[in-house]
Amino acid sequence: MTIVAGVDFGTLAVRVSLVEDRSGVIGFGTAEYPLRRDPSDPDFAAQSHAAHMDGLVEAMGAALVAARVDGRSVRALAVDTTGSSVIVVGEGLEPLGDYYLWCDHRAKEEASRVTEVAREEKVPAIDLCGGTYSPEWGFAKLLHWLRHNPSLRARAVAALEHCDMAAAVLCGITDPDQLPRSICAMGHKWMWSGEHGGLPGESFLQKVDPLLAGSHRLLRGRYQTSDKLAGSLSAQWAGRLGLQAGIPVPVGALDAHWDAIGSGIAEGDVVNVVGTSTCTMAITRNAACIPGVCGLVPGSIHPGYVGIEAGLSAVGDIFDAIARRAGSPVGDLTRGMERYRAGQTGLLRLTWDNGDRTVLVNPHLGGVTLGWNLSHTARDELFAAIEGTAFHTRIILERLAEYGVPMRRVIHGGGIPQQNEVLNRVYANVLGMPVLIPERPITSLGSAIFAFLAAGAFPTVEDAQRALCPPYRVVAPDPGEHAVYDRMHALFRSLYFALGAPRAEPAAVGRVLPELQTLSQRVRRG
Repeated sequence: MTIVAGVDFGTLAVRVSLVEDRSGVIGFGTAEYPLRRDPSDPDFAAQSHAAHMDGLVEAMGAALVAARVDGRSVRALAVDTTGSSVIVVGEGLEPLGDYYLWCDHRAKEEASRVTEVAREEKVPAIDLCGGTYSPEWGFAKLLHWLRHNPSLRARAVAALEHCDMAAAVLCGITDPDQLPRSICAMGHKWMWSGEHGGLPGESFLQKVDPLLAGSHRLLRGRYQTSDKLAGSLSAQWAGRLGLQAGIPVPVGALDAHWDAIGSGIAEGDVVNVVGTSTCTMAITRNAACIPGVCGLVPGSIHPGYVGIEAGLSAVGDIFDAIARRAGSPVGDLTRGMERYRAGQTGLLRLTWDNGDRTVLVNPHLGGVTLGWNLSHTARDELFAAIEGTAFHTRIILERLAEYGVPMRRVIHGGGIPQQNEVLNRVYANVLGMPVLIPERPITSLGSAIFAFLAAGAFPTVEDAQRALCPPYRVVAPDPGEHAVYDRMHALFRSLYFALGAPRAEPAAVGRVLPELQTLSQRVRRG
Protein backbone atom coordinates (compact mmCIF):
# COMPACT_ATOMS: atom_id res chain seq x y z
CA MET A 1 0.00 0.00 0.00
CA THR A 2 1.32 3.43 -1.00
CA ILE A 3 -0.20 6.74 0.10
CA VAL A 4 0.66 10.06 -1.58
CA ALA A 5 -0.50 13.66 -1.34
CA GLY A 6 -1.87 15.46 -4.39
CA VAL A 7 -2.00 19.26 -4.03
CA ASP A 8 -4.05 21.57 -6.26
CA PHE A 9 -3.76 25.33 -5.83
CA GLY A 10 -6.85 26.80 -7.50
CA THR A 11 -7.92 30.39 -7.94
CA LEU A 12 -9.58 30.71 -4.54
CA ALA A 13 -8.54 27.64 -2.55
CA VAL A 14 -6.03 24.82 -2.20
CA ARG A 15 -7.13 21.19 -2.05
CA VAL A 16 -4.99 18.35 -0.67
CA SER A 17 -6.07 14.80 -1.46
CA LEU A 18 -4.48 11.80 0.24
CA VAL A 19 -4.70 8.93 -2.19
CA GLU A 20 -3.98 5.23 -1.72
CA ASP A 21 -2.83 3.25 -4.74
CA ARG A 22 -5.56 0.60 -4.45
CA SER A 23 -8.57 2.36 -2.95
CA GLY A 24 -8.19 5.91 -4.32
CA VAL A 25 -8.88 9.05 -2.30
CA ILE A 26 -8.94 8.29 1.44
CA GLY A 27 -9.25 11.85 2.69
CA PHE A 28 -8.99 15.46 1.59
CA GLY A 29 -8.79 18.95 3.02
CA THR A 30 -9.28 22.44 1.60
CA ALA A 31 -8.39 25.96 2.63
CA GLU A 32 -9.35 29.27 1.07
CA TYR A 33 -7.17 32.32 0.49
CA PRO A 34 -8.11 35.83 -0.64
CA LEU A 35 -7.97 37.11 -4.20
CA ARG A 36 -7.04 40.79 -4.22
CA ARG A 37 -8.93 42.90 -6.74
CA ASP A 38 -8.79 46.66 -7.34
CA PRO A 39 -12.19 48.34 -7.82
CA SER A 40 -10.49 50.99 -9.95
CA ASP A 41 -8.81 48.44 -12.25
CA PRO A 42 -10.77 45.38 -13.44
CA ASP A 43 -7.57 43.90 -14.88
CA PHE A 44 -5.92 43.62 -11.45
CA ALA A 45 -5.78 40.19 -9.73
CA ALA A 46 -3.13 39.31 -7.14
CA GLN A 47 -2.47 36.81 -4.38
CA SER A 48 0.01 36.38 -1.57
CA HIS A 49 2.62 33.62 -1.49
CA ALA A 50 2.35 33.46 2.29
CA ALA A 51 -1.43 32.98 2.08
CA HIS A 52 -0.93 30.11 -0.38
CA MET A 53 1.53 28.31 1.86
CA ASP A 54 -0.50 28.89 5.03
CA GLY A 55 -3.47 27.45 3.17
CA LEU A 56 -1.43 24.39 2.22
CA VAL A 57 -0.57 23.75 5.87
CA GLU A 58 -4.23 24.05 6.87
CA ALA A 59 -5.47 21.83 4.04
CA MET A 60 -2.83 19.16 4.66
CA GLY A 61 -3.76 19.03 8.33
CA ALA A 62 -7.43 18.62 7.46
CA ALA A 63 -6.62 15.87 4.93
CA LEU A 64 -4.56 13.90 7.43
CA VAL A 65 -7.37 14.10 9.97
CA ALA A 66 -9.98 13.06 7.39
CA ALA A 67 -7.86 10.12 6.20
CA ARG A 68 -6.92 9.06 9.74
CA VAL A 69 -3.34 8.39 8.73
CA ASP A 70 0.02 9.34 10.16
CA GLY A 71 1.69 11.91 7.93
CA ARG A 72 4.89 9.85 8.04
CA SER A 73 3.13 7.23 5.90
CA VAL A 74 2.82 9.64 2.94
CA ARG A 75 5.44 8.61 0.35
CA ALA A 76 5.42 11.55 -2.07
CA LEU A 77 3.85 14.95 -2.66
CA ALA A 78 3.09 16.70 -5.96
CA VAL A 79 1.80 20.24 -6.62
CA ASP A 80 -0.15 21.84 -9.43
CA THR A 81 -1.20 25.49 -9.53
CA THR A 82 -2.90 28.11 -11.64
CA GLY A 83 -0.88 29.70 -14.39
CA SER A 84 0.47 31.86 -15.69
CA SER A 85 0.65 33.09 -12.09
CA VAL A 86 3.97 34.91 -11.80
CA ILE A 87 6.00 36.10 -8.85
CA VAL A 88 9.36 37.91 -8.81
CA VAL A 89 11.68 37.00 -5.93
CA GLY A 90 14.91 38.18 -4.40
CA GLU A 91 17.64 36.32 -2.52
CA GLY A 92 16.44 33.22 -0.73
CA LEU A 93 13.21 33.25 -2.82
CA GLU A 94 11.92 36.23 -0.84
CA PRO A 95 8.83 37.52 -2.71
CA LEU A 96 9.24 41.07 -4.00
CA GLY A 97 5.48 41.47 -4.17
CA ASP A 98 2.41 39.38 -4.78
CA TYR A 99 1.64 36.97 -7.59
CA TYR A 100 0.26 38.33 -10.83
CA LEU A 101 -2.57 35.79 -10.86
CA TRP A 102 -3.46 33.97 -14.10
CA CYS A 103 -6.53 36.22 -14.59
CA ASP A 104 -4.56 39.46 -14.14
CA HIS A 105 -4.73 41.32 -17.45
CA ARG A 106 -2.73 44.45 -16.62
CA ALA A 107 -0.02 43.49 -19.11
CA LYS A 108 -2.07 44.10 -22.28
CA GLU A 109 0.36 46.66 -23.72
CA GLU A 110 3.33 44.44 -22.91
CA ALA A 111 1.72 41.41 -24.56
CA SER A 112 0.96 43.38 -27.71
CA ARG A 113 4.60 44.45 -27.88
CA VAL A 114 5.82 40.85 -27.50
CA THR A 115 3.50 39.80 -30.33
CA GLU A 116 4.57 42.67 -32.58
CA VAL A 117 8.30 42.02 -32.23
CA ALA A 118 7.94 38.24 -32.38
CA ARG A 119 6.15 38.53 -35.72
CA GLU A 120 8.70 41.02 -37.04
CA GLU A 121 11.61 38.81 -35.99
CA LYS A 122 9.82 35.60 -37.06
CA VAL A 123 10.46 34.02 -33.69
CA PRO A 124 9.36 30.36 -34.08
CA ALA A 125 7.88 30.19 -30.58
CA ILE A 126 5.14 32.70 -31.42
CA ASP A 127 3.69 30.22 -33.92
CA LEU A 128 3.77 27.46 -31.30
CA CYS A 129 1.60 29.59 -29.02
CA GLY A 130 -0.97 30.40 -31.69
CA GLY A 131 0.57 33.51 -33.25
CA THR A 132 -0.45 35.99 -30.52
CA TYR A 133 1.03 36.49 -27.06
CA SER A 134 -1.44 36.89 -24.21
CA PRO A 135 -1.41 39.34 -21.27
CA GLU A 136 -2.10 36.29 -19.11
CA TRP A 137 1.40 34.94 -19.83
CA GLY A 138 4.81 35.19 -18.27
CA PHE A 139 6.95 37.60 -20.30
CA ALA A 140 4.14 40.16 -20.45
CA LYS A 141 3.71 40.03 -16.68
CA LEU A 142 7.44 40.14 -16.01
CA LEU A 143 7.82 43.21 -18.24
CA HIS A 144 4.86 44.88 -16.53
CA TRP A 145 6.50 44.22 -13.15
CA LEU A 146 9.86 45.61 -14.35
CA ARG A 147 8.20 48.75 -15.71
CA HIS A 148 6.21 49.43 -12.54
CA ASN A 149 8.73 48.45 -9.84
CA PRO A 150 11.94 50.36 -10.66
CA SER A 151 13.07 50.43 -7.03
CA LEU A 152 12.98 46.61 -6.82
CA ARG A 153 14.63 45.69 -10.12
CA ALA A 154 18.14 45.40 -8.69
CA ARG A 155 16.94 42.95 -6.04
CA ALA A 156 15.27 40.57 -8.52
CA VAL A 157 16.93 37.15 -8.61
CA ALA A 158 14.25 35.07 -10.32
CA ALA A 159 10.78 35.20 -11.84
CA LEU A 160 8.78 32.06 -11.15
CA GLU A 161 5.55 30.37 -12.08
CA HIS A 162 3.50 29.46 -9.02
CA CYS A 163 4.00 25.71 -9.54
CA ASP A 164 7.78 26.16 -9.62
CA MET A 165 7.82 28.53 -6.65
CA ALA A 166 5.77 26.09 -4.57
CA ALA A 167 7.98 23.12 -5.45
CA ALA A 168 11.20 25.05 -4.82
CA VAL A 169 10.02 26.31 -1.43
CA LEU A 170 8.84 22.85 -0.34
CA CYS A 171 12.21 21.38 -1.31
CA GLY A 172 14.25 24.20 0.22
CA ILE A 173 15.85 25.10 -3.13
CA THR A 174 17.18 28.67 -3.24
CA ASP A 175 20.02 28.41 -5.79
CA PRO A 176 18.64 30.03 -8.98
CA ASP A 177 20.53 27.55 -11.16
CA GLN A 178 18.79 24.63 -9.42
CA LEU A 179 15.23 25.96 -9.47
CA PRO A 180 12.71 23.53 -10.95
CA ARG A 181 11.16 24.85 -14.15
CA SER A 182 8.02 23.12 -15.35
CA ILE A 183 8.06 22.54 -19.09
CA CYS A 184 4.27 22.57 -18.85
CA ALA A 185 4.20 26.15 -17.52
CA MET A 186 7.27 27.49 -19.31
CA GLY A 187 6.32 25.99 -22.66
CA HIS A 188 2.73 27.23 -22.72
CA LYS A 189 3.28 30.61 -21.02
CA TRP A 190 6.93 31.66 -21.60
CA MET A 191 7.63 30.57 -25.21
CA TRP A 192 10.10 27.92 -24.06
CA SER A 193 10.73 25.31 -26.75
CA GLY A 194 13.14 22.42 -26.53
CA GLU A 195 13.11 22.13 -30.32
CA HIS A 196 14.21 25.76 -30.70
CA GLY A 197 16.84 25.84 -27.96
CA GLY A 198 14.81 26.87 -24.93
CA LEU A 199 13.71 30.44 -24.23
CA PRO A 200 13.50 33.02 -27.04
CA GLY A 201 16.82 34.79 -27.61
CA GLU A 202 18.09 37.72 -25.56
CA SER A 203 18.30 39.94 -28.65
CA PHE A 204 14.59 39.45 -29.30
CA LEU A 205 13.70 40.14 -25.67
CA GLN A 206 15.85 43.28 -25.61
CA LYS A 207 14.10 44.54 -28.75
CA VAL A 208 10.74 44.04 -27.01
CA ASP A 209 12.02 46.29 -24.22
CA PRO A 210 15.55 46.95 -22.92
CA LEU A 211 14.23 46.10 -19.45
CA LEU A 212 14.05 42.45 -20.59
CA ALA A 213 17.77 42.43 -21.40
CA GLY A 214 19.29 39.78 -19.19
CA SER A 215 15.94 38.24 -18.35
CA HIS A 216 17.38 34.78 -19.04
CA ARG A 217 19.20 35.31 -15.74
CA LEU A 218 15.83 35.58 -14.00
CA LEU A 219 14.65 32.35 -15.64
CA ARG A 220 17.56 30.03 -14.82
CA GLY A 221 16.89 26.54 -13.61
CA ARG A 222 16.24 22.92 -14.56
CA TYR A 223 13.61 22.70 -17.31
CA GLN A 224 11.93 19.30 -16.99
CA THR A 225 8.72 17.35 -17.47
CA SER A 226 6.73 16.19 -14.46
CA ASP A 227 8.05 12.64 -14.51
CA LYS A 228 11.27 14.16 -13.14
CA LEU A 229 11.92 15.29 -9.58
CA ALA A 230 12.05 18.88 -8.39
CA GLY A 231 13.72 17.60 -5.23
CA SER A 232 12.76 16.18 -1.86
CA LEU A 233 10.68 17.65 0.93
CA SER A 234 12.79 19.78 3.27
CA ALA A 235 12.88 19.20 7.02
CA GLN A 236 11.36 22.64 7.59
CA TRP A 237 8.32 21.96 5.43
CA ALA A 238 8.00 18.36 6.56
CA GLY A 239 7.61 19.76 10.06
CA ARG A 240 5.01 22.31 9.03
CA LEU A 241 3.00 19.80 7.02
CA GLY A 242 3.31 16.87 9.38
CA LEU A 243 5.03 14.68 6.76
CA GLN A 244 8.30 12.77 6.52
CA ALA A 245 11.33 14.76 5.38
CA GLY A 246 13.01 13.57 2.22
CA ILE A 247 9.97 12.27 0.33
CA PRO A 248 10.11 12.98 -3.44
CA VAL A 249 8.47 16.06 -4.95
CA PRO A 250 8.14 15.92 -8.76
CA VAL A 251 8.32 18.95 -11.04
CA GLY A 252 4.93 20.69 -10.88
CA ALA A 253 2.50 21.71 -13.59
CA LEU A 254 -0.56 23.81 -14.37
CA ASP A 255 -3.70 22.75 -12.51
CA ALA A 256 -5.94 22.22 -15.51
CA HIS A 257 -3.31 20.10 -17.26
CA TRP A 258 -3.11 17.68 -14.36
CA ASP A 259 -6.91 17.75 -14.05
CA ALA A 260 -6.89 16.40 -17.60
CA ILE A 261 -4.66 13.55 -16.43
CA GLY A 262 -7.01 12.92 -13.50
CA SER A 263 -9.95 12.93 -15.94
CA GLY A 264 -8.36 10.04 -17.79
CA ILE A 265 -7.22 11.88 -20.91
CA ALA A 266 -5.85 9.75 -23.73
CA GLU A 267 -5.02 10.49 -27.35
CA GLY A 268 -8.27 11.29 -29.14
CA ASP A 269 -9.86 12.93 -26.10
CA VAL A 270 -10.62 16.60 -25.58
CA VAL A 271 -10.92 17.60 -21.93
CA ASN A 272 -12.70 20.80 -20.92
CA VAL A 273 -11.73 21.69 -17.37
CA VAL A 274 -14.59 24.04 -16.51
CA GLY A 275 -14.14 26.27 -13.48
CA THR A 276 -13.60 30.01 -13.05
CA SER A 277 -12.35 29.80 -16.66
CA THR A 278 -12.14 26.87 -19.05
CA CYS A 279 -8.99 25.14 -20.18
CA THR A 280 -9.51 22.91 -23.24
CA MET A 281 -6.80 20.30 -23.73
CA ALA A 282 -5.78 17.43 -25.95
CA ILE A 283 -2.71 15.25 -26.36
CA THR A 284 -1.29 13.85 -29.57
CA ARG A 285 1.91 12.31 -30.86
CA ASN A 286 2.27 14.91 -33.61
CA ALA A 287 0.74 18.33 -34.08
CA ALA A 288 1.10 21.29 -36.43
CA CYS A 289 0.93 24.88 -35.22
CA ILE A 290 -2.68 25.98 -34.72
CA PRO A 291 -3.49 29.70 -35.08
CA GLY A 292 -5.08 31.17 -31.99
CA VAL A 293 -4.39 28.15 -29.78
CA CYS A 294 -2.40 28.78 -26.62
CA GLY A 295 0.38 26.33 -27.21
CA LEU A 296 1.76 23.05 -28.47
CA VAL A 297 4.31 21.78 -25.97
CA PRO A 298 5.89 18.31 -25.99
CA GLY A 299 5.63 16.77 -22.53
CA SER A 300 3.39 19.44 -21.04
CA ILE A 301 0.27 17.46 -20.09
CA HIS A 302 1.59 13.93 -20.50
CA PRO A 303 5.39 13.44 -20.62
CA GLY A 304 5.11 11.28 -23.73
CA TYR A 305 2.80 13.43 -25.88
CA VAL A 306 2.47 16.91 -27.33
CA GLY A 307 0.13 18.88 -25.10
CA ILE A 308 -2.38 21.24 -26.74
CA GLU A 309 -4.07 23.99 -24.71
CA ALA A 310 -6.87 26.41 -25.54
CA GLY A 311 -9.69 27.88 -23.49
CA LEU A 312 -11.99 30.66 -22.31
CA SER A 313 -10.78 33.47 -20.03
CA ALA A 314 -13.92 33.36 -17.90
CA VAL A 315 -16.75 30.87 -17.37
CA GLY A 316 -17.61 30.37 -13.71
CA ASP A 317 -16.53 33.97 -13.10
CA ILE A 318 -19.20 35.10 -15.58
CA PHE A 319 -21.86 32.98 -13.88
CA ASP A 320 -20.82 34.44 -10.51
CA ALA A 321 -20.94 38.00 -11.87
CA ILE A 322 -24.48 37.50 -13.21
CA ALA A 323 -25.59 36.07 -9.87
CA ARG A 324 -23.88 38.86 -7.94
CA ARG A 325 -25.63 41.53 -9.98
CA ALA A 326 -28.93 39.73 -9.35
CA GLY A 327 -28.26 39.44 -5.63
CA SER A 328 -28.77 35.67 -5.75
CA PRO A 329 -26.43 32.65 -5.50
CA VAL A 330 -25.66 30.83 -8.74
CA GLY A 331 -27.28 27.69 -7.36
CA ASP A 332 -30.55 29.51 -6.77
CA LEU A 333 -30.56 30.97 -10.29
CA THR A 334 -29.88 27.53 -11.76
CA ARG A 335 -32.96 25.99 -10.12
CA GLY A 336 -35.72 25.57 -12.69
CA MET A 337 -33.26 25.94 -15.55
CA GLU A 338 -33.50 22.22 -16.31
CA ARG A 339 -36.79 23.06 -18.05
CA TYR A 340 -35.15 25.57 -20.41
CA ARG A 341 -34.87 24.53 -24.02
CA ALA A 342 -32.40 25.51 -26.72
CA GLY A 343 -32.94 29.09 -27.89
CA GLN A 344 -36.03 29.75 -25.79
CA THR A 345 -34.69 32.93 -24.16
CA GLY A 346 -34.10 34.68 -27.49
CA LEU A 347 -30.73 35.83 -26.12
CA LEU A 348 -27.31 35.26 -27.65
CA ARG A 349 -24.33 35.97 -25.43
CA LEU A 350 -20.71 36.49 -26.47
CA THR A 351 -18.86 35.56 -23.27
CA TRP A 352 -15.96 37.98 -23.54
CA ASP A 353 -16.42 39.44 -20.06
CA ASN A 354 -12.72 38.82 -19.37
CA GLY A 355 -11.51 39.06 -22.95
CA ASP A 356 -10.88 36.23 -25.42
CA ARG A 357 -8.19 33.62 -24.74
CA THR A 358 -8.84 31.41 -27.79
CA VAL A 359 -9.03 31.67 -30.79
CA LEU A 360 -8.89 35.45 -31.18
CA VAL A 361 -6.46 35.98 -28.27
CA ASN A 362 -7.87 39.46 -27.77
CA PRO A 363 -7.97 40.91 -24.24
CA HIS A 364 -9.59 44.14 -25.46
CA LEU A 365 -13.08 42.66 -25.68
CA GLY A 366 -16.10 42.76 -23.38
CA GLY A 367 -19.19 40.65 -22.99
CA VAL A 368 -22.08 41.19 -25.42
CA THR A 369 -25.68 40.05 -25.03
CA LEU A 370 -28.14 40.45 -27.90
CA GLY A 371 -31.90 40.05 -27.92
CA TRP A 372 -32.95 41.68 -24.64
CA ASN A 373 -36.61 42.46 -24.02
CA LEU A 374 -38.48 43.88 -21.03
CA SER A 375 -39.36 40.51 -19.52
CA HIS A 376 -35.94 38.87 -19.45
CA THR A 377 -34.64 37.71 -16.07
CA ALA A 378 -31.25 37.04 -14.52
CA ARG A 379 -31.99 33.32 -14.93
CA ASP A 380 -32.45 33.89 -18.67
CA GLU A 381 -29.11 35.68 -18.83
CA LEU A 382 -27.38 32.88 -16.94
CA PHE A 383 -28.79 30.28 -19.33
CA ALA A 384 -27.67 32.39 -22.31
CA ALA A 385 -24.20 32.64 -20.73
CA ILE A 386 -24.01 28.85 -20.43
CA GLU A 387 -25.05 28.59 -24.08
CA GLY A 388 -22.49 31.26 -25.02
CA THR A 389 -19.59 29.44 -23.34
CA ALA A 390 -20.68 26.26 -25.14
CA PHE A 391 -20.75 28.05 -28.52
CA HIS A 392 -17.30 29.50 -27.82
CA THR A 393 -16.03 26.03 -26.91
CA ARG A 394 -17.41 24.73 -30.21
CA ILE A 395 -15.41 27.44 -32.04
CA ILE A 396 -12.29 26.09 -30.34
CA LEU A 397 -13.04 22.46 -31.16
CA GLU A 398 -13.72 23.40 -34.78
CA ARG A 399 -10.29 25.07 -34.92
CA LEU A 400 -8.60 21.99 -33.42
CA ALA A 401 -10.39 19.69 -35.88
CA GLU A 402 -9.43 21.95 -38.78
CA TYR A 403 -5.77 21.36 -37.93
CA GLY A 404 -6.05 17.61 -37.55
CA VAL A 405 -6.39 17.13 -33.79
CA PRO A 406 -8.23 13.83 -33.26
CA MET A 407 -11.45 14.09 -31.23
CA ARG A 408 -13.25 10.90 -30.30
CA ARG A 409 -14.52 11.91 -26.86
CA VAL A 410 -15.28 15.11 -24.94
CA ILE A 411 -14.66 14.86 -21.19
CA HIS A 412 -15.75 17.48 -18.66
CA GLY A 413 -13.34 17.99 -15.78
CA GLY A 414 -13.26 20.77 -13.21
CA GLY A 415 -15.70 21.63 -10.46
CA ILE A 416 -18.67 23.10 -12.33
CA PRO A 417 -19.63 19.96 -14.34
CA GLN A 418 -19.89 18.07 -11.04
CA GLN A 419 -22.52 20.53 -9.83
CA ASN A 420 -24.31 21.85 -12.92
CA GLU A 421 -26.13 19.29 -15.04
CA VAL A 422 -27.69 22.05 -17.14
CA LEU A 423 -24.23 23.02 -18.36
CA ASN A 424 -23.38 19.43 -19.30
CA ARG A 425 -26.65 19.06 -21.22
CA VAL A 426 -26.23 22.35 -23.08
CA TYR A 427 -22.65 21.50 -24.07
CA ALA A 428 -23.66 18.06 -25.38
CA ASN A 429 -26.44 19.63 -27.43
CA VAL A 430 -24.29 22.49 -28.78
CA LEU A 431 -21.36 20.23 -29.66
CA GLY A 432 -23.54 17.43 -30.97
CA MET A 433 -21.36 14.94 -29.12
CA PRO A 434 -21.76 12.92 -25.93
CA VAL A 435 -20.12 14.59 -22.94
CA LEU A 436 -18.43 12.33 -20.38
CA ILE A 437 -18.37 13.46 -16.76
CA PRO A 438 -16.20 11.66 -14.17
CA GLU A 439 -18.45 10.12 -11.52
CA ARG A 440 -16.28 11.55 -8.76
CA PRO A 441 -14.42 14.89 -8.44
CA ILE A 442 -10.93 14.69 -9.93
CA THR A 443 -9.39 17.92 -8.56
CA SER A 444 -5.87 17.06 -7.28
CA LEU A 445 -6.10 13.47 -8.59
CA GLY A 446 -3.73 14.37 -11.43
CA SER A 447 -1.16 15.67 -8.96
CA ALA A 448 -1.57 12.45 -6.96
CA ILE A 449 -0.85 10.44 -10.12
CA PHE A 450 2.47 12.23 -10.60
CA ALA A 451 3.23 11.77 -6.90
CA PHE A 452 2.69 8.03 -7.37
CA LEU A 453 5.12 8.05 -10.31
CA ALA A 454 7.67 9.82 -8.11
CA ALA A 455 7.16 7.23 -5.37
CA GLY A 456 7.60 4.36 -7.85
CA ALA A 457 4.11 2.96 -7.20
CA PHE A 458 3.14 2.90 -10.90
CA PRO A 459 5.47 2.60 -13.89
CA THR A 460 3.45 4.82 -16.25
CA VAL A 461 0.78 7.51 -16.26
CA GLU A 462 -1.58 5.09 -18.00
CA ASP A 463 -1.14 2.44 -15.30
CA ALA A 464 -1.99 5.01 -12.64
CA GLN A 465 -4.99 6.28 -14.62
CA ARG A 466 -6.39 2.76 -15.01
CA ALA A 467 -6.14 2.21 -11.26
CA LEU A 468 -7.36 5.58 -10.03
CA CYS A 469 -9.46 7.53 -12.53
CA PRO A 470 -13.21 7.25 -11.92
CA PRO A 471 -15.67 5.89 -14.49
CA TYR A 472 -17.83 8.30 -16.47
CA ARG A 473 -21.48 9.01 -16.77
CA VAL A 474 -22.56 10.10 -20.25
CA VAL A 475 -24.78 13.00 -21.27
CA ALA A 476 -25.96 12.35 -24.81
CA PRO A 477 -27.05 15.12 -27.21
CA ASP A 478 -30.71 15.57 -28.10
CA PRO A 479 -31.07 15.74 -31.93
CA GLY A 480 -33.83 18.35 -31.81
CA GLU A 481 -31.95 20.62 -29.43
CA HIS A 482 -28.78 20.20 -31.50
CA ALA A 483 -30.63 21.29 -34.63
CA VAL A 484 -31.69 24.54 -32.92
CA TYR A 485 -28.19 25.11 -31.62
CA ASP A 486 -26.74 24.58 -35.09
CA ARG A 487 -28.73 27.59 -36.28
CA MET A 488 -27.76 29.64 -33.25
CA HIS A 489 -24.11 28.67 -33.62
CA ALA A 490 -24.07 30.01 -37.17
CA LEU A 491 -25.20 33.37 -35.77
CA PHE A 492 -22.71 33.19 -32.90
CA ARG A 493 -19.83 32.32 -35.21
CA SER A 494 -20.50 35.20 -37.58
CA LEU A 495 -20.69 37.68 -34.68
CA TYR A 496 -17.68 36.17 -32.93
CA PHE A 497 -15.33 36.93 -35.80
CA ALA A 498 -17.06 40.13 -36.98
CA LEU A 499 -16.97 41.80 -33.55
CA GLY A 500 -13.89 40.16 -32.07
CA ALA A 501 -11.26 40.49 -34.78
CA PRO A 502 -9.89 44.06 -35.12
CA ARG A 503 -9.42 43.73 -38.89
CA ALA A 504 -12.61 41.81 -39.60
CA GLU A 505 -14.33 42.19 -42.93
CA PRO A 506 -17.73 43.95 -42.85
CA ALA A 507 -20.47 41.51 -41.91
CA ALA A 508 -24.24 41.62 -42.39
CA VAL A 509 -25.72 41.20 -38.92
CA GLY A 510 -29.24 42.47 -39.55
CA ARG A 511 -30.62 38.93 -39.56
CA VAL A 512 -29.37 38.07 -36.06
CA LEU A 513 -32.09 39.58 -33.87
CA PRO A 514 -35.04 38.51 -36.08
CA GLU A 515 -33.61 34.99 -36.24
CA LEU A 516 -33.24 34.82 -32.45
CA GLN A 517 -36.83 35.97 -32.02
CA THR A 518 -38.09 33.43 -34.56
CA LEU A 519 -36.27 30.57 -32.85
CA SER A 520 -37.50 31.65 -29.44
CA GLN A 521 -41.12 31.84 -30.60
CA ARG A 522 -40.96 28.41 -32.21
CA VAL A 523 -39.49 26.84 -29.08
CA ARG A 524 -42.07 28.47 -26.82
CA ARG A 525 -44.93 27.32 -29.05
CA GLY A 526 -43.54 23.80 -28.90
